[in-house]
Amino acid sequence: MKMVSELVNPISQQIQDWISKQLPTSEDFSIYQLAGDASARKYYRIIQGEKTWILMFWEPFNETNYPFLSVQKHFKLAGVNVPTIAAVGADLGVLLQDDLGDLTLERKYSENTNEEFSKSFYLKSVDEIIKIHDTATVLKNQTCATEIMFDTAKFLWEMNYAKEHLIQGILKYDLDEKKSAQLQQVFTHFCERLHQEPKVICHRDYHSRNIMIKRDQVYIIDFQDARLGPVQYDLVSLVKDSYVDLSDGYADSLLKYYFENSNLMKRKHFSQEQFNLIFELQTLQRCFKACGSFASFMNTRQDKRYLKYLPQTLKKVARALSHFPEYSLLLEILIDSDALNKNYEGM
Repeated sequence: MKMVSELVNPISQQIQDWISKQLPTSEDFSIYQLAGDASARKYYRIIQGEKTWILMFWEPFNETNYPFLSVQKHFKLAGVNVPTIAAVGADLGVLLQDDLGDLTLERKYSENTNEEFSKSFYLKSVDEIIKIHDTATVLKNQTCATEIMFDTAKFLWEMNYAKEHLIQGILKYDLDEKKSAQLQQVFTHFCERLHQEPKVICHRDYHSRNIMIKRDQVYIIDFQDARLGPVQYDLVSLVKDSYVDLSDGYADSLLKYYFENSNLMKRKHFSQEQFNLIFELQTLQRCFKACGSFASFMNTRQDKRYLKYLPQTLKKVARALSHFPEYSLLLEILIDSDALNKNYEGM
C-alpha cells in the first residue's frame, strides 16, 4: 500500500487495513487528506488505479441509528442525488462513499463572470430541494430526519449562540441586564412565529458548498443534520448564501422556479404574502445564526477563515430586519456595535 508523505494527520494502520479490505482489488492505493471544513469530521480521498472514493472519519457510531446513514437512505429512496455508501466501519468511525470530485456550486458560480452561466445548476439544486420537501417529507420510511425539528427552543438556542459569539464575543458589545432581557423577548417572539409554520424535511445546511457538481449533475452532501422545519429554511440557505451573493433578480427567479415546480402553492390556504413574510423572517434567523457560527470558529479555535463572510451576511440580516420594525432592537445593536462596517479580516 502506498501512503503519501504529505498526509498531515495519518490515519491508523487499523483503518488502512479496513480500507484495503473494502477496495475491489488487492492493488496498492494512496490516501490524501482533503481540506477541512467547519465540522470536526475529517475527509480523505482514496485512490486505487483510476478509481477513487471518499473516506469520512469521525468517531465510532451505532450503524442502526447513525444520522448520516439514516438520512442518506431516506433521501436516496426519495430520489435525491446523494453519494452512494460503499462500505461502513462503524466501530472505527469511518464511511467509504462515492467520490463526487471537488467542483462545488460555489466554485461553479464564482468561476463565471456572468452569473447566468451557473443558472442550470442552481435550478437543478432547487429540483433537489423539491424532492426533499415534496417526496422525502411524506415518504413512509423511518428516518431520524422526522424525529427532530426546528422548534422554538432550537431556533432560540441558535440566536443565543450568535449573541454570545458575535455580539458579546467578536463585537464586544456591552449588553446590560435590561437590554439583554429585551433582546431575549425579540428572539423568543420571532422564533415562536417560525415554529408555528407548517414543516417539511429540511436539509438544514443547503448552501453552495454542500452542493457538488459531477458530470453536469448536482449531488447533495452534509445532510446528516436534516430535520423538520419551515419550507423557507432550505430556500433561504440557498438564495441567501453567505458564500455566494446572488442578485435579487437571480434569487427571485429561483424562488419562482420552486413555486412553479413544487407542491407548495397547492397547499390549502397557501398565501404568497405569508410566504414572503416568513421568508424574510427565516432570512433573519438563518443568517444571524450563520454569523454566530462564523464568530464561534474564531472564538473557540482561532479559525479566521470565515470572518470575511460576516459583512455580507450581516447586511442580509439588516435588510431582513427592515421588514420587522417590532424587532428594531437587534438592528440598533448591530448599528451601535458597528457590526455592519467592521473590518473583521483585520482582527
